[in-house]
Amino acid sequence: MDIHGFLTAHHLPSSYADTAQMWFIPLCEQLLKHQKSAKKPFIVGINGCQGSGKSTLTSFIETFLKSEHDMRVVSLSIDDFYLDKKHRNALAIKVHPLLKTRGVPGTHNIALALDTFSMLEKGERTQLPRFDKSTDNPFPISQWPVMDALSDVIILEGWCVGVSPQESSALTHPVNALESEEDSLCTWRSFVNSELGNQYQTLFNKIDYSVMLAAPSFDSVLHWRLEQEHKLAKTSKGEKTGVMNDDEVARFIEHYQRLTEHALSTLPQQCDTVFYLDEHRNITQQDLK
Repeated sequence: MDIHGFLTAHHLPSSYADTAQMWFIPLCEQLLKHQKSAKKPFIVGINGCQGSGKSTLTSFIETFLKSEHDMRVVSLSIDDFYLDKKHRNALAIKVHPLLKTRGVPGTHNIALALDTFSMLEKGERTQLPRFDKSTDNPFPISQWPVMDALSDVIILEGWCVGVSPQESSALTHPVNALESEEDSLCTWRSFVNSELGNQYQTLFNKIDYSVMLAAPSFDSVLHWRLEQEHKLAKTSKGEKTGVMNDDEVARFIEHYQRLTEHALSTLPQQCDTVFYLDEHRNITQQDLK
């Protein structure tokens, strides 16, 4: 694997090479051991809060498995399955105004995700959905990449991947201003929790091996998410897009706080590998089951 080329392509510091050598290449070797006995595409789930590095880790695993082991790898993000603006606006009218904003369970097309995975598992020619966050809508289907062979490994990454719903009693008390001021009747978070308990679990149950990048706390998310948005702004080339300013980002991440904190407290025990991060995204500890 051309690690220096990978660093350049992803605008990563040279220190990432040491991180990859110490943590991520051994993870890939661990995945290979499990994949060898699989009789169908081996599905890896990667969880991490916004800005934790899960997309970069996904790309690293894909690049390593392709270049070093000539494997057919498909990478998908839960974000690829966001509903378009039209459908989210309909949910906002029918259920609750906060569902206009993409992110939480209930704002994804999980039926499409399940169909996509079903086709991939059968080795059928599959169009891979892609979502354009700068326009807040899916890319045109004509621009979706195609997988036309049986995959060895399928990676699904996302902030809520693998997360289970909360007990209904936990929904009563708001965790931030967004919930207390804009969801005082608990309608939005109850809907989100109910959706998470349904077809999302059907999707997550397909995962054969689960990985988590665990942030030290939700406090890190704002800083990391601002970095992401500033990067997106640079790549938008001055066009009018859905790129958010800092205040909008701060409000936006409040949509994710409840389930992110729930994931940080419950998911590590359920994952096969957990990388614990500090506030600078450095790995401080690994939990390997």
